[in-house]
Amino acid sequence: MSAQVPVDPSLVTEAPGLKGSWAAWRRRLAQGELGSLPVVMGLAGIWLLFSLANPRFLSAANLTNLMLQISAMGTLSVGLVLVLLLGEIDLSAGAVSGLAAAVMAILNVHHAWAPVPALLAGLGTGAAVGLFQGLWVTRLRVPSFVVTLAGLLGWQGALLSVLGTTGSVNLTDEVLLALTRTFFAPDLAWGAAAVGIALLVGTVVLGRRRRAAAGLPLASWRRTVVTVGVPSGLLVAAVTVFTWDRGLPLAVVLFVGLVLLVELTLRHTRFGRHVFAVGGNAEAARRAGIRVQGIRVAVFTLASTLAAAGGILAASRLMAVNQSSGSGDVLLNAIAAAVIGGTSLFGGRGSAWSALLGALVIGSISNGMDLLALSSSVKFMVTGGVLLVAASVDALSRRERQAAGRA
Repeated sequence: MSAQVPVDPSLVTEAPGLKGSWAAWRRRLAQGELGSLPVVMGLAGIWLLFSLANPRFLSAANLTNLMLQISAMGTLSVGLVLVLLLGEIDLSAGAVSGLAAAVMAILNVHHAWAPVPALLAGLGTGAAVGLFQGLWVTRLRVPSFVVTLAGLLGWQGALLSVLGTTGSVNLTDEVLLALTRTFFAPDLAWGAAAVGIALLVGTVVLGRRRRAAAGLPLASWRRTVVTVGVPSGLLVAAVTVFTWDRGLPLAVVLFVGLVLLVELTLRHTRFGRHVFAVGGNAEAARRAGIRVQGIRVAVFTLASTLAAAGGILAASRLMAVNQSSGSGDVLLNAIAAAVIGGTSLFGGRGSAWSALLGALVIGSISNGMDLLALSSSVKFMVTGGVLLVAASVDALSRRERQAAGRA
């Protein structure tokens, strides 16, 4: 008897009706294709638990504060998703975020640079650090764990050196502070939501046309409607919550915009396909003609640039940069957010949306426990437990994919 050949679930046409949808869902689940289901269910459970414990948790004001709290950490996590997709790690992201914010603050406050050039200098600092570390990893073949661990220490020292003896710089520039203080009025918020939904519809329709042109099976219209309807519904709900409070925060727009930009880059560009290919099997990617080393350098550069952006958002929210910027649990929470959101530690699987979902889980736990006045010790233990469960789900789903011949 011949062995059964594994089939990519995305290439299998669903049978019509609810029975066909149920069979397709069971087939994907059996092959370890869990998608975002575990983290969405976990997030729903966390929100239900905290809302029962404290009704203020789901208030418009608290949910707006929650999104503001996770914007900086989530931006770091987006960059770490890119690195994890390669099967690598970047332990320097937190220190780089603090260093970039310090460079921006010193240039703006002590050297009277205009806010935009100072902000660009901060982002450029992150890009330069990422380029340096990426070249060190690829040219000298030193493991990224070692290079970025050295970077964590080195860039933390650079942060202290840049800040000088005062150890702290207060931001007073209105443009830099406006990054996290600006709230768009309802009309602009609903306009942005309409643009977002239109982009989503356009992307889905374009994807169907490309698959049809390539002769590939198309998803059923029922599944397509769900693909468009669920995110659109969540977007409308989010804008409704924001407009009930102070309006749509600019920091949230920047964070979600970065998530969307990185996701579109990963899914619809040659660079994105090469990132997945290198993360899935670097040797096979090299034999296919992909410049593996160039992809790695580019990803480390992008990750550090996004870390710098996260540090700048954090500095704007706190109105200052000090010796503790980017230290503490910033890096650990950003890595945990990427993993909890569904990015595989083994490389080749994940999405930018996992940074948003994971950041929501981490932020919700922290925010909810603060409302309940629980101690930091409990917060760390619960967050660690959630991370352990997420990593275990990733390992088990990888085992199922290997059994199905898809990993």
